[in-house]
Amino acid sequence: MTEGSGRRGKRAEDVELPVLSLRFDYDGLRLRPVSVDDDFGDFDFDLGEDDDGAQVTPLSHAVRRDERAEAEAQRLLESFGAIELGCVDDLVAPYGSEADYLVQSSNNAHAQCSFIAHAVPELKARGWRVTIDAGYPYQIVGTSTPWYANVDQPDEDAPGWFSLELGVEVGGERVNLVPALIELLEFCPDSESLDALLKLPARYRAIPVGKNRYVPIEPGRLKQLLSVLLELYRGGGAERSCGVIEFDPMAIGSLPDLEDALGGQLRFTAGQDVVERARALTHAPSHVSEPALLQATLRSYQHEGLTWMQHLREHQVGGVLADDMGLGKTLQTIAHLAKEKEARRSEAPSLVLVPTSLIGNWTRELKRFAPHLSVCVLHGPRRHERFEALAKSDVVLTTYPLLLRDLERLSETQFHYVILDEAQAIKNPRSQVARAVRELNSSHRLCLTGTPVENNLEELWSLFDFLMPGLLGDAARFRAAFRVPIEREGNDARLEALRRRVSPFILRRVKESVATELPPKTELVRPVEIQGDQRELYEAIRVAAHDDVRKAIRKKGFAASTVAILDALMQLRQVCCDPRLVHVGGGRECQGNAKFELFFEMLTGHLREGRRVLVFSQFTRMLALISRELGQRGTSHVVLTGGTQDRQGLVDRFERGEVDVFLISLKAGGTGLNLTSADTVIHYDPWWNAAAQAQATDRAYRIGQKRPVFVYNLIVSGSVEERMLHLQRKKRHLADTLLGSASASTGARLSEEDIDDLLAPLGEVEDD
Repeated sequence: MTEGSGRRGKRAEDVELPVLSLRFDYDGLRLRPVSVDDDFGDFDFDLGEDDDGAQVTPLSHAVRRDERAEAEAQRLLESFGAIELGCVDDLVAPYGSEADYLVQSSNNAHAQCSFIAHAVPELKARGWRVTIDAGYPYQIVGTSTPWYANVDQPDEDAPGWFSLELGVEVGGERVNLVPALIELLEFCPDSESLDALLKLPARYRAIPVGKNRYVPIEPGRLKQLLSVLLELYRGGGAERSCGVIEFDPMAIGSLPDLEDALGGQLRFTAGQDVVERARALTHAPSHVSEPALLQATLRSYQHEGLTWMQHLREHQVGGVLADDMGLGKTLQTIAHLAKEKEARRSEAPSLVLVPTSLIGNWTRELKRFAPHLSVCVLHGPRRHERFEALAKSDVVLTTYPLLLRDLERLSETQFHYVILDEAQAIKNPRSQVARAVRELNSSHRLCLTGTPVENNLEELWSLFDFLMPGLLGDAARFRAAFRVPIEREGNDARLEALRRRVSPFILRRVKESVATELPPKTELVRPVEIQGDQRELYEAIRVAAHDDVRKAIRKKGFAASTVAILDALMQLRQVCCDPRLVHVGGGRECQGNAKFELFFEMLTGHLREGRRVLVFSQFTRMLALISRELGQRGTSHVVLTGGTQDRQGLVDRFERGEVDVFLISLKAGGTGLNLTSADTVIHYDPWWNAAAQAQATDRAYRIGQKRPVFVYNLIVSGSVEERMLHLQRKKRHLADTLLGSASASTGARLSEEDIDDLLAPLGEVEDD
């Protein structure tokens, strides 16, 4: 193809441009295109040429030319971007040049290689003979050239890091493309600049593979390739000089994407086992059986969660179980720990870190579902006495606040698992708790949270920096690669890249997606621990009330002491709800308010998820306190009590979606309301009459409800509230019994022993 070079203008410094010559072959006679200045009409004479192209003696015959075919051929050539030299005003061809066309108007490697990669195969396929001059400056390696990749672990100076060499095989020789690709990455450090490069008007992008040689890659495929490498590349000239890209082992999940980017032309010549491991992370996990000793039957989605956790453990990676609130993250995790013990993999204890309010719940759930697991609870002022039992335990429970106090002791222990419940506790990576959990030593790590991202992506990074440091890079790189493009620029491509990176390690199910696995109405108990002043107030009132009840029974008999019993129980319930409800001096001065804080934590999460919430309480003063706090937080709501005049007006406002929170007095709103737009019911202080409470719940759970209804009962652990729930399971008509109703069955009547149990000190409640 180039018999010479065109030259712009007449100055010596002007740039040479690639040109081509076009010849038409008439039975061995090669003729140039007919120019508008030619006078030969339909005929042309072959004058002949010697080997050096010099003119020789004219031949005796003329050739009839096929002008239509020649014109069609010229149009085809020009459709690929070739430009007739006569049409370029400022182009001067060198003396004696036989050139007819300028190859491309753009004098860059991408445009020139695009012409060769696209036009030449098309012309050859149509029967054209194409010869490319050996000195042509844009020689290409065919688009079907096979690619190779080597994945290797570097020397001891960089332990734990992998390296990637990527290139093409040309004539049996490997040509490493990493330096050229890194140069592109540095030129396009983000997806925006990469998109700008790929928008250049050329069919291919030219990647240099030596002097005057290029590999042409289609823009879409190159974008895929560079996007993958961008996830691996850490930056720095050392990698370019070494000819490899070094990446953290946690980023191996990106390697299979290289095969997708190169359309199956890639062959891994080393590190195939690493690639297979990466591939396995994205494959469906193998089915595992439920632990034989688990005292529960898992729903299908819970079994899926167990299988997923086992899959991550098998591949030595951590993960986030991010199920929606109320889907049983605790049970799934207990099943996972039981499976580890059953398989004899848990030679060391597993540490579970929880908020203080959940320590009692975890203790009870472990005892209920996996009594064969030995549990060490590090909680309370005498917890240090139990440290000796830590190494012999299957599960160790402690709280985030106590971790900061006991970090030195706990960091000395090698755990099988470190599990963070309500893992949003470490959403701020600079917090003391976030720094502390990273100092713990374990073979495996797991996070449980329904809200892995509450405010910004840094919270997600913090979780994964605990689980698998390096998966998302360091904080600065993560901010540049993901946070800024996604949060500030709304870059969907970077969001998808982040999703691909973390998706194998996050399992998220919302209530709607597993509705077929759940009953239409799911009842859940949310316990909370009370501490400090609130606990002392409870005990002071309990001792006095228990004494009053005993005196009443001794004086009047058990049957006639109902009022005294109910009064004692009500006072204790008020302390559990909010000390401000208690008509004693200590109530107003009390600093603790555990259930109030738990309630607003839950409510905030439900509203963020788009839930519509009904809140029931027996105490109208409690509803007033909640309403005042909602007002201060700017949360719109409505309140229905016995004094409400326009009940239906409030119902209509809620059903129209004007407000998402409806506070309802149990007596006033337990019947006669249709609130099917609600999908969440919270009983702030569960009522002793189970039937009355069920009626209140049915304001949302009734004909017309389209979504599963989740019902939460808030109780103080070890208190009269929890004890009453246990009694309810044994004696369904507890309220009728307390009131001495004739409708109550004989076997349901309360005994003095039951009253003593209800008024017992705060502490552990025995299961049935």
